[in-house]
Amino acid sequence: MALSVRLQGRQTQSLVITPQLMQAIRLLQMSGLELERFVAAELEQNPLLEADEEADATAGAATEAEPADVTAAGEPGAGVSEPGMAAPAENDVDAEPGDLHPEQYGSDAAWAPSGGSAGGAGSPGSGARDDLSIDQTLPARDSLEALLERRIDAAFTSPADRSVALALLAALDEAGYLTATPDAIAGTLGSTSKDVRRVLKACQALAPTGMFACALSECLALQLDERGRLDLPMRTLLDNLDRLAAGETASLAALCGVGRGGLERLVAEIRTLDPKPGLAFSHEPVRTLIPDVFVRSGPGESWVVELNDAVLPRLIVNNAYYALVSPRCSGADRTYMDECRDKAKWLKKSLDQRARTVLRVATEIVRRQEGFLSEGVAHLRPLNLRAVAEALGIHESTVSRAAANKTIATPRGIFEFRYFFTGAIAATAGGEAHSAEAVKHRIRSLILEESPDAVLSDDAIVAILSREGVDIARRTIAKYREIMRIGSSVERRREKRLKAAS
Repeated sequence: MALSVRLQGRQTQSLVITPQLMQAIRLLQMSGLELERFVAAELEQNPLLEADEEADATAGAATEAEPADVTAAGEPGAGVSEPGMAAPAENDVDAEPGDLHPEQYGSDAAWAPSGGSAGGAGSPGSGARDDLSIDQTLPARDSLEALLERRIDAAFTSPADRSVALALLAALDEAGYLTATPDAIAGTLGSTSKDVRRVLKACQALAPTGMFACALSECLALQLDERGRLDLPMRTLLDNLDRLAAGETASLAALCGVGRGGLERLVAEIRTLDPKPGLAFSHEPVRTLIPDVFVRSGPGESWVVELNDAVLPRLIVNNAYYALVSPRCSGADRTYMDECRDKAKWLKKSLDQRARTVLRVATEIVRRQEGFLSEGVAHLRPLNLRAVAEALGIHESTVSRAAANKTIATPRGIFEFRYFFTGAIAATAGGEAHSAEAVKHRIRSLILEESPDAVLSDDAIVAILSREGVDIARRTIAKYREIMRIGSSVERRREKRLKAAS
């Protein structure tokens, strides 16, 4: 057989994921905060990309009718206009003119006496208060570190003792407990353990009481000692907190030398203490959860689904700047400008496509979970990604990415998209399946309603749910309890009796 070399043409089809497509996929699964950071970085790098700050003011409303009386409003490229409310007349409002029209009267008009000149329209800086948000007008509060530093400076006159005290302060966690042993701190400072423990004892006398403790029992002991209630029975109880948590009340009462009533009084006093005194001085900024989609009731029994413009970037491509600069560029500069224009157009298109996909998925979720919106968690229906994907004519992975890291604001609260995708639990009579989340809610309700003398076992819960048409196994009840962090019937009975006694 002779071997030869020849050319042969062949046509084939293959799916190639380009870098642009990969980035579009990542954009779809980004949260609102991640998307904001990504767009901010692109705005810094691309000279042809600009934020459309006037989009919200000039865009009109756009609606798209969906099945089951669900309306999708706020399509990309158009703002969402809420029905306006007539402004109240000035004579009908019990307020000063300066409060209604600060731009005319100045922000200080409400504080100025009648006939005075303070806060007039022409006074400089009259609009200063109008620019302040509510968190900027709150009174300033010292942090725990600043408060303790001042008290350490006042309590210790020796520079060596002050440095040890500051080292102890640096070793505190947010709850006020020491995260390092006195011996470790002594080794770091080159001091002796005796000196560190002496300074530690002085620091524990500083307010707030309970700080600089090495364990929970020591923190509680410091507070009880301040009240003059750290007697022998209380010390014994603090040394055996693990037995109290285990519910060994009878043996613990005998160990403390008090009766059952005396032990209950000791436990009641411990409940009045602060186990984490440092958290009262925590001033971390509250991060507001901004939903990606809003759902509100519409005319009749319909629901309106809207995109949240606050997490929907509005971008424009500055073609005028490109037309001005590109003729003057050549070589690498011209190539760079062309790449910037292509990236800007692609990003704008990708963001619009992302918004449409998120809106379509949210609209389909609302259409299928109308019972939840109208009646509550008990009417949540089973739903999976495949059902939504088939209804929208898209791939299941696209629905998964669109639902990832997204939240939806409903009249019943803010929920993640994933919350509405729940498994199905069969019905006893072969009827419509029940949502796993609805069954969890029912289990939680049954446990909350039980009394200390009639705590429900897992078998009892199975029997109740079976009478209500839910076919569920006892091990599934136990699994759901663990997910919801609910103890067993023995643990709940012990806890309820302790609460009833206290």
